Amino acid sequence: MSRLWSRLGARTAAVALLSVGVAGGFYLGDDRETRQDPTARVGVAAEQAVNDQQTASGVQSVQQRTAEYHAKLRSAAAAEAAAERARRAKVAAASRKKAEEAAAKAAAAVEAEEEKTVSKPYDGPIPASCAEFSGNRKIGCALMLEKGFAIDQFPCLDKLWDKESGWNHKARNPSSGAYGIPQALPGSKMGSVADDWETNPTTQITWGLGYIEGRYGTPCKAWAHSQDVGWY
Repeated sequence: MSRLWSRLGARTAAVALLSVGVAGGFYLGDDRETRQDPTARVGVAAEQAVNDQQTASGVQSVQQRTAEYHAKLRSAAAAEAAAERARRAKVAAASRKKAEEAAAKAAAAVEAEEEKTVSKPYDGPIPASCAEFSGNRKIGCALMLEKGFAIDQFPCLDKLWDKESGWNHKARNPSSGAYGIPQALPGSKMGSVADDWETNPTTQITWGLGYIEGRYGTPCKAWAHSQDVGWY
């Protein structure tokens, strides 16, 4: 009986010791795992931080490339708009130039037509040279050419002074006092050319041509004015 209880006590003690050992092992393993866990958590956190930084960097890079792309689009649009404005300005300038040239051409045509009408207010032929005339008319024709007028102006001058004085260098208007071939009023005005204005047809014609040029431009314009109002 004593032996039986001795063996049972020994087995019980052994089981107790084994239980204590297993419990201690679990405790030591758990304690070791507990002591190693903070380091693991630090490593995981560091890796996560690196991943987060890379992600942020990637997002920033994408945003930068997107911003650059949109900036290029805006720059291209601005350049295209500027080119379009330049093209429209060029077209407008060309249109204005064309319109101005057309207006100038039309004005020149009108002026030429008016000049043509005024330059020949008669139906007679144009002389080939001053040799067709004689006396004071021949002198007048030659002096007119020296003054710079064309031969086609002489028929107008001829008609004008034929009406005024009949080309008589001694003609005097009894009512007004006008004198000479050009019927200067007063006749003494012709003294600005030479003192022999009363007797020299060359002096009178020279003064008369200067008067016509200064006031009317050409003998035909002076003749047209005379036809309109009766005097020049």
